[in-house]
Amino acid sequence: MKIYCAGPIRGDRSYEPYFKEIVQLIQEMGHIPLTELTTQIEAARTSAPDDRGIYQRDRDWLEQAQALIAEVSAPSLGVGYEICYALHVRRIPVLCLRHRSSPAISAMISGNISKLLTLEAYATKRELDEKLRMFIGNMRD
Repeated sequence: MKIYCAGPIRGDRSYEPYFKEIVQLIQEMGHIPLTELTTQIEAARTSAPDDRGIYQRDRDWLEQAQALIAEVSAPSLGVGYEICYALHVRRIPVLCLRHRSSPAISAMISGNISKLLTLEAYATKRELDEKLRMFIGNMRD
């Protein structure tokens, strides 16, 4: 399954280690994470795309994805845009993961009652693994 992975890239990167863990767990489960993290090594070898290239690449990935998983512990305009696109344009399931230590997240996420949106809190790698497996397993039911 192709899963779009969203996390702050230009903004507050305090929770980036957890975002990387999410991407790694998805790979370990045998799925394909669509994310800038997996292309940063390639970009270092070639010229990095400009903003228009990033937008087009990410839109293409969103069009391919069967689900979106987002780390939402820190605010990010890009992540919010991607969640909205997944919910309202693609109409695919979205899992938002918030670290228990993070301050309050946007009401546009925590107050959203869409049946396609799941919001879960975590504190450990084990909890991340459990939340990811439950979300992906429920998609297959």
